[in-house]
This record gives sequence, structure tokens and C-alpha cells, in this order.
Amino acid sequence: MNNPDTYRILVVDDSTLVLRLVANALSDANFEVSTALSGEEALELINRYGLPHLALVDINMPPGMDGFEFCEAVHEYSDLPIIMLTAVAHEDTIIQAIEQHAEDYITKPFNSGELVARVRRVLRRIGDFAYTLSPVTQVDDHLSIDFPGRKIILNGQETSLTPTETKLLYVLLRSAGRTVTNDFLLRRLWPLERVQEDRLRVYVHRLRRKVDEKGAEQQYITSERGIGYSFVVRPRTSPQP
Repeated sequence: MNNPDTYRILVVDDSTLVLRLVANALSDANFEVSTALSGEEALELINRYGLPHLALVDINMPPGMDGFEFCEAVHEYSDLPIIMLTAVAHEDTIIQAIEQHAEDYITKPFNSGELVARVRRVLRRIGDFAYTLSPVTQVDDHLSIDFPGRKIILNGQETSLTPTETKLLYVLLRSAGRTVTNDFLLRRLWPLERVQEDRLRVYVHRLRRKVDEKGAEQQYITSERGIGYSFVVRPRTSPQP
């Protein structure tokens, strides 16, 4: 895991006290922290500033979007790791959260040291995202990706992506340079379904048609037969800003 100051954490809770406590604990651990008082505000922050590396999300945030609804909205176009941070301790709710939305579940009141440790553990398990997260992620000289907008800009040409294509691209880019196994992709893209690899191959094929240029010396998405897929970044031809 990289130094923690390379990671951005979004905290979503309708309590200003909880936001302050969590933000202080994470800031003391050298994470970059942003906060939102509602799911709607959190989505606005993502649209404005880009996806964080991880989000800590409350479940009950009346009167608007609850934590589960926020998870569903953001997971339509990304595989953002989420830890639920809530006072709800019902077993059924915890099971639903972990099975459908979250990497972990922390109940209030919480211990600051444990919270930071759980955040670090999830980030280690999920893997690094080597790119600066912004509204539009600049991959290289040729390709940019607008995850919230569900589109790519390839050599100046915009192409729309489906939610599943966008999420698939997010998972592959997050592990750029490494092979992501078929099993891992199936679990991240369709966590509640039993899906065969044929379905994954269809979506990879569709994404390749949009991302990979015909005749290019190097393709972005490569396959390792029977194992999985990887995202390969082209060398830059100009200095990074």
C-alpha cells in the first residue's frame, strides 16, 4: 500500500459531530478527507471533484437518499470501496450491507484507531489507484475517462459507456498493469448473481470495441486466456503536467 497521504476518503453522514470526529481521525492518519451531510451532496462532490479512493457512509440520513441508495447510485458506474459507518446494528442490515454494497461495516460509537485500521485494510485488499482522481481521469495522451458521466474521450472523440462497461473499466484501470482474474471481475460486477464467464467476455468485447483503436500497436485491454484481463497504459509522448 502506498503512503496514506495519496488516498482520498469521502465521509457521508448527516451528523456534523460524526463528520468532524471521523475527519479528524483520518486526517491525523494523513488521509485526505472530504465530507458530505447527505448522499445527494456526496454525489455532487463526486461529479465536481471525481471519485475518492474509499467512502465511509452512514445508512440512515433523513430526509433524502439513504446510505444504501447512495451505494447503488455510485456503483452504477464505479467499484468504489465503501465502509458502512452507522448506528444500525441489526444482523439482517449488516448482512445486506456486506453482501450488496460494502467492504466492511462499523457500528457507532466507534474507536478511531479501529476505524483507521479498517480503512487501511480495505485499501490494501482492493489495491492502489495510481491515477489522480478528478472529474475526468487522464490516463495518457490518448485516453481520458469520465466515470460519473459514463464516457471516454479517445483522441478527442467522446464515446458513451453503459454502467456495466464503466464499472468494468474502473476495476481494470484500478489494477492497471496487473491481470484481474475472471472470478474477481464476476464478483465485483455482479455480486448478487451467479454469472458465467461468457457474460463477462461479452462485456469485455463491447468495451474493447470502444476503447481500443483498430490498428493501434498497443491495445489497452489485454487478455490472459483462462485467467483474466488487464489494462495496459500506453507510454506518454509528452511530459505530465
